[in-house]
Amino acid sequence: MTAEQRLVDLKVILPPAPKPGGVYRPILIQGNLAYVSGHGPMQDDYSYIIGKVGTDLNIDEAKLAARQTGLAILASLRAKFGSLNRVKCLLKSFGMVNAHTDFSKHPLVINGYSDLMAEVFGEENGIGARSAVGVGSLPGNMAVEIEAVFEINKV
Repeated sequence: MTAEQRLVDLKVILPPAPKPGGVYRPILIQGNLAYVSGHGPMQDDYSYIIGKVGTDLNIDEAKLAARQTGLAILASLRAKFGSLNRVKCLLKSFGMVNAHTDFSKHPLVINGYSDLMAEVFGEENGIGARSAVGVGSLPGNMAVEIEAVFEINKV
């Protein structure tokens, strides 16, 4: 089953692809690798899920923010390639959680993103290497920011 077919089966609707908020490319292609710049939990209305995990958001709310960040990444990939079927596999992700200093369950939060990638690309191609860290702040007080590297199929 293709990634696009999985989206339909999962009844997943992607938000609009985010526009760059600075001087960078949302996706840079080098050979057969797609380097995806940091994305946040952008929603359909172009707003972001904001707040500090451990004070403003609980773990479940933060996991949903991480999943929403994954949806934004998928939207950018589709906008770049026209279809998620160009993605061969997820290689590496780096997840940052806007967390209170006492919060320590960053991997649980980023699982919201990782679970989505596994659902869309399958476990063999959707689970890659990953880091999950807590940070003192993120742009615009976003709850989560994630960057990733994907291997893409040649056309």
